[in-house]
Amino acid sequence: MPYPQAPWTLQGFSIQTVHLLDVEKARPLIPPEFEIISVWPGKTLGGVYISSYVAGSVLQYNELIVVPGMVSYAGKFGAWVSHIYVDSAASVEGGRKIWGLPKELAEFSWTHGDRSRVNVTQGDKQLCSISYSDALVPLSTWWRQPLTGTSFSTLNTDLLLFKSDFEFRLKAASANLAVPSESPFASLDLGQPFLAAYAEDLGLVVHAPEVVGKIARTGEFSYG
Repeated sequence: MPYPQAPWTLQGFSIQTVHLLDVEKARPLIPPEFEIISVWPGKTLGGVYISSYVAGSVLQYNELIVVPGMVSYAGKFGAWVSHIYVDSAASVEGGRKIWGLPKELAEFSWTHGDRSRVNVTQGDKQLCSISYSDALVPLSTWWRQPLTGTSFSTLNTDLLLFKSDFEFRLKAASANLAVPSESPFASLDLGQPFLAAYAEDLGLVVHAPEVVGKIARTGEFSYG
């Protein structure tokens, strides 16, 4: 399946939830080479990001990303992605071969209104759903805000680090996340977010990765 080379330039919208997660529950989903960053005793930051990339993007697709924690390696910091789902075979191929991300195919259903909802399924199995609306305190940015994030991944025995540059108009959201027990990431016990935001007029550039290390213990870790 042909796919674009990095960087990938994408545009659309997204909903993001942020959670305090137990380090003990995140640990099995993160390779032992990484130190999990605690923001509170026994807790790390994680979250769920669901986006829709529309016309004008290098590929048009929907995406679900699950982050079980923030990590560090050799003085570098970033997010670890344990689960990632898209509805584009080209995105699966490119994500796996360029960034080493464990992309899988899934189906996405969006409903927009006063209380919007996105549902993500894989065949007859529900992965998660988020319903969301404007927060009671209508915090938002009326201009596009820039943000740069870094993420880690692995490709064969290489430890990779890659940068993502965002621009968006951000709105605080009231969100409810549902993760059924059959979901592959139910073990994280995500619960309800302490923070949620909706990004519109989203622009994103995902850069090519750089090799920052090696996995010494091949075969001892697999994505959950």
